[in-house]
Formats: sequence, C-alpha cells, structure tokens
Amino acid sequence: MFARYVSLCVLLLVATQSRAEETAPVESPAESSTVEAAGLTWHTDYYTAYREADEHDQMLVVYLTSPSTTATQESVETYLQSNAPAREKLGEMTLLRADVDTTIDVDGKPRRLADFAALSELRGGAGFAIVDLANEDAPYYGHAVTALPFAGGKYYHWSPRGLATALDLPAGTLTQRSLVWAVRMHPEAPQSTGGRFHNALASGANEQAAYQARVRQQGHQNFGRRFQRLSGAAGSSVTEVCAESWPGQTLMDSVVDCVDAWRHSSGHWRGVSRPHRAYAYDIQRGGNGIWYATGLFAD
Repeated sequence: MFARYVSLCVLLLVATQSRAEETAPVESPAESSTVEAAGLTWHTDYYTAYREADEHDQMLVVYLTSPSTTATQESVETYLQSNAPAREKLGEMTLLRADVDTTIDVDGKPRRLADFAALSELRGGAGFAIVDLANEDAPYYGHAVTALPFAGGKYYHWSPRGLATALDLPAGTLTQRSLVWAVRMHPEAPQSTGGRFHNALASGANEQAAYQARVRQQGHQNFGRRFQRLSGAAGSSVTEVCAESWPGQTLMDSVVDCVDAWRHSSGHWRGVSRPHRAYAYDIQRGGNGIWYATGLFAD
C-alpha cells in the first residue's frame, strides 16, 4: 500500500499530461496537522492529504495561500461560510491548505510545492487546484484537473463563484474541465453543458483540438469522416464548434478567450448557448502558442 501511495504522490510532481514510469521513495512526515477555515477542516501536510484522498477515492483540493493575497483568502472563506452547496461539495473532497512557499521532501531534498509542473497553471502563486484521485481507471487519475489562480490574466479573473463552478464540473482532463468551466462562467449562462458529458464525444473533441493544434490551423477538418463515427457513438447527429485563442496565453486566459470568440459568431453561439442531450469540450495548445478549442454536441 505504501509503495502505491508513494507512486501516486509523485504523479502530482510531474507534468499534468504525463505519467511517471518510476518514482523514487520519499518519506512523509510522521505527524501532520489540520486547520479550520470556512467551517471546513483542511490538512496542512501534502502527503497526508494525498494519502487520505487516495484511500477514499476522493478529489484532492489544494488551496495555496500567500500573505499577499490575504484579502482574497478572506473573501473566499466568507463566501464559503455563506454558500452551503459549495461547502457541502468541498466536504465530499479531501482538503489541503498550505502556504505558497511550502516545501515538501522529494528524494531527501526540499522542493516548493507551488513550483511543480502539475500546478503550473497557478503560475507559482496562490489559488486553488484540484487533483483527481476519484477516477482510478481514467488517464487523468493522479493529475491536476482544475487550476484557479488568484492572480488574474488577460481574460481570466478569479472569483469565488469560479471555485463553486469548478466543484461541480464533470470528470475529465484539465483542458476539458477548464473549457467546460469557461462556458459555465459566461455571463449569459449558455446551456450546452447541462446535459451528459459524453466520453466518446470527449475523445472526439480531444482528437480534433489536438489535430488543429498539430497543423496549427483552426477548422472542422475531416468532419465528414468523423461525423458518422461520432454520431454512431452518441446515438444521434453531432454538431461541432471550433475556436482559437490569441497566441502566448495561459490555459485559463485561452478558455475564456475561445468562449468569447464563439459568442461573437452567431452560428457557433447557437451550438454553445442552447441545451443538448450530450456534449464535450476540449482545448489543446499548438507549437505556435495558440490554443485550439473544440465542442461537440448531440441531441
């Protein structure tokens, strides 16, 4: 059991889209503590929190704090105190609260938790990340699947509502969940994510987003061939939307950017805004620094 736990822990320390084939033994502290915040109990030791989440098949919520974001942290905790549904969702997860400069032992050497590649979308600062330890057979198991930095970007801006939205996302990869999050956060409340997040459509959205990123061109390439396969898997005809970000942006800036691009295209917005029986979204980054998004819908 300990060897499996060690292996899982180190997965958080590597890039979110790759798996570590071998991991060196590490030792977790003999004792750990907890703190109370927003009416919830938070672990302060990473290894203890990771082990508990693994043993209970739960999501691990990583809450990194900083002296420079005290006002934001206070607003988060005030929001959670008054938002019972969000607090209840968090109560179903394993919680870790640690200072942004917290270090952990890896191979006997201290490493800053915030600097690990799996938390790269927090950009080394404070915020929330969610690691999936609930879906053991999924390829994203042991990886960060949500990242919400307190620091705003070009299009992305932190809000407590954004955290509440993230707590109710379907199971999926970081890129899939982030784009679904951006759709749900749009001020006009588009309805396309109210149905079932469909695994076959998710694979199709990932495939097309990755293809656009590979050829560095937005489009519905080969949709005629893909249509039959996707429609058969979904049980009805499938429609598709695509978008691209401005270059050189973070993931979170880019998902907001792509949803905004869809809003400015009436044809695309019809697909994004109306309800569907099944849906999926994904976004991938090309070598040119542009993110390419795809949404698939079945009615």
